[in-house]
Amino acid sequence: MSAPFRLTAGQPAPRQQSPRTCGAACAAVARMLVDPPFARWIVSGEGSPVPGAQGRDEAERFAAYEGVVRSRTNRFRRVGGGVNPPWPRALGTPPWGLRTEMQTYGSLPGTSYEFDALRPRGAGALARIHRRLTEVVVEGEPAILYVGNAQLPRHVTLILPGPVRGSLEVYEPHAGTVTDFGVDDFARRELALGGWRHPWLVIRPTGHRRARADETHRLQLPTFGRQPSAEPLQRSAQR
Repeated sequence: MSAPFRLTAGQPAPRQQSPRTCGAACAAVARMLVDPPFARWIVSGEGSPVPGAQGRDEAERFAAYEGVVRSRTNRFRRVGGGVNPPWPRALGTPPWGLRTEMQTYGSLPGTSYEFDALRPRGAGALARIHRRLTEVVVEGEPAILYVGNAQLPRHVTLILPGPVRGSLEVYEPHAGTVTDFGVDDFARRELALGGWRHPWLVIRPTGHRRARADETHRLQLPTFGRQPSAEPLQRSAQR
């Protein structure tokens, strides 16, 4: 059996298999990080086949699953009713579709996501958002970052927890790389992610899943009465 799938800075990572599947690639990698049987199938073809993700090798299976993701994220009608807002096909994956994909497949069960618009923010606000990302992005709860030029969002990346507390890394699907995601380049709009510098939008965990888990854990703890003092036992032994 193959080892669990991990992303490591400086080591090759999966690459998007078409010019417009950066968002789908990020969602696929996010699922690989939280779903070991799925990751084994994509990487080595071991285990039960994943519907829609067949292929002769890792690249073909990854490309096939990108298509599965795009069919979900780019659909016109919402799951449960209603329609999605329009989104230019040239810009790839719509953020609302990718948010649903991350909540359903790309994170631990119970993780909720919300949007932060970045393009109109100043350097100070971006630095505060980066700090918030270091708090809510943890193992099994990555974030999505849209980047582009000064006019439009053009590319999608995946923000991951870094190797030490308070640090972040970013998966860039065009090159298939994982690098440090520091606050300075982010706040100054000097990113180098697939050739794009400007942060546009982040889809981040709310942190509520862990808050609910902690609350449930506390509620399930048994309640004991006051611990008996040792003094009465000592006095009894001296009689």
